Amino acid sequence: MDSLEILVSIRKIVRSLNLESKSIQKDFGLSITQLLCLGHLEKSPNYQSNHRELMNLLSLNSSTVTGIINRLEKRGYVIRMPKQGDKRMTYITLTASGIKLLEETPNVLHERLAKKLDLLSNDERGMVRNSLEIITSAMQIHQLDASPLLTPEDPID
Repeated sequence: MDSLEILVSIRKIVRSLNLESKSIQKDFGLSITQLLCLGHLEKSPNYQSNHRELMNLLSLNSSTVTGIINRLEKRGYVIRMPKQGDKRMTYITLTASGIKLLEETPNVLHERLAKKLDLLSNDERGMVRNSLEIITSAMQIHQLDASPLLTPEDPID
């Protein structure tokens, strides 16, 4: 496979993710990252997570995760609950409305891909991870967060 074929494959991946994202946004008024956040909460003990876990899971900065949580909370899909005994710690908790929404949303491309990747052997997943690390290193984008949208403060080099 030459470099052009690799670039075309990457472009196909990016395009499919963009199309999936636009479809979810149109049909449900959610971004893919909002949907991934809700999906994580659904699988978490007591339907709860904290801000740091969501940052790490989504590979996003704190302010972006705060914006996602604010929008989901405004729509009634999550609530913030202070930790008993430590008001400085807040749990983000999935609501009944959030659970209902997840029941209505399709099995998005991210989830389908994750399930397929889980079927790979550890060696195969390691090869995929190594290949992607080579690509992100070549593109010098290791430190770039995984936000689906550009914001005014994002540098464009």
